[in-house]
Amino acid sequence: MRMHSLSLLLVASSILLGQGSALAADYPERSPSLMVSYGAGGATDFQSRIVFMLSANDDYLGQSVNIVNQAGAGGRIGWNWFANEAPADGYSLAAYNIPHFIAQSLEGGVDYDIDSFEPIANWGADPAVVIVSADSEYDTIGQLLDFAQENPARLTLSGAGLFVGHHIAALQIEKAIDSELAYIPTKGGGAAALNAVIVGDVMAGINNLSDAYRARQAGKVKILAVADMMRSSEFLPDVPTLKEAGYDIDNASVNYRGVMVPAGTPDEVIATLADKIPVMFADPLIVSRMASGGAPMKIMRREEVQAMWEKRLDTLKELLVKLK
Repeated sequence: MRMHSLSLLLVASSILLGQGSALAADYPERSPSLMVSYGAGGATDFQSRIVFMLSANDDYLGQSVNIVNQAGAGGRIGWNWFANEAPADGYSLAAYNIPHFIAQSLEGGVDYDIDSFEPIANWGADPAVVIVSADSEYDTIGQLLDFAQENPARLTLSGAGLFVGHHIAALQIEKAIDSELAYIPTKGGGAAALNAVIVGDVMAGINNLSDAYRARQAGKVKILAVADMMRSSEFLPDVPTLKEAGYDIDNASVNYRGVMVPAGTPDEVIATLADKIPVMFADPLIVSRMASGGAPMKIMRREEVQAMWEKRLDTLKELLVKLK
C-alpha cells in the first residue's frame, strides 16, 4: 500500500512538473495587462508605456502589454483590486510605487501589504521635487519655506495622495521647519497635482522629478529643490537638494517604480518575467525615450527589488513613527 501511494505521488509530481515546464515554454500565449494605479498622463502611466513599448519583440515577451489605469485614493483603489481580485495567472501585472504602497499598508485601511505581491523588476527611481508656478514670487526653496515657517498651515501644497512619496516629503519638510503645511492630496495622481500648481490652485507642490522636468522645459513651473541625497546631474544640475539648502531631509520619498504580480503567481511565470523584463528595460531605445522624457532610470532585477522592498519597509516603519 505504501509503495502504491508513493508511486501515485511520483506520477502526480511528474505531471505537475510537466505542466510547469509547458507553462514556462508557452508563456505568454496572449497579451498580459499592466495595471497602473494612477491616472493617464502622470509619471507612472507615462513611464509604463515607454518601458513596455517593446514587449511584443520576440527577444522579450513576444506579446504586447496592455496598460490599464485604475486611479484613485493615491493608488489604494488599484492595489486593493490587484491584491484581492487580479488572477494570479501571469497575465495580470501591475506597476508598483515605493514607498507608496508600503507606507499605505503600514498606515492601515488597505487590503494589501508587502506579502500581497511578488516583485519582478524595477525600472526607475524618481525623486520628489518642490515646485512653484513659473510666475510665482518665490525663486528659491529658502524663500518658500521661510514663508511656511512664518505662516503655519498657510502654504498650500499639492501632492498625488496620502502616504505616497509626495506626502512623505511634505511630512519631512514639516518636521525640518517645525511648522505645518497645508498639504492637499489631489484626485488623479501626479498629473492633477502638477496641474494644480500650474493653474494657481495651490501656492506650491511636491511632484515627481520626471513630471516637473517636462513642465519646466515647457516654461510652466520652477523647480526649487530635490528631495534626494544628491543633485540630479542628468536632469537638474542647477537645482539643490533640500539637504544642501539646509533642511534635514533624506531620500525616503524617492519613488521607485517597477512591475509586480499577485502573490500565488506560478514560479515558472515569475522566473520567465524576471529573466526577460529587466533586459527589456535596458534596451537602448527604451533608455533613450526615458531620458528624453526626464525619467531617471534604475534597473534592478528581482532579487535586488526584494531586498529593496524589505529595506524600505524597515525604513518606513521607523520614519512614520518619527513623523507623527
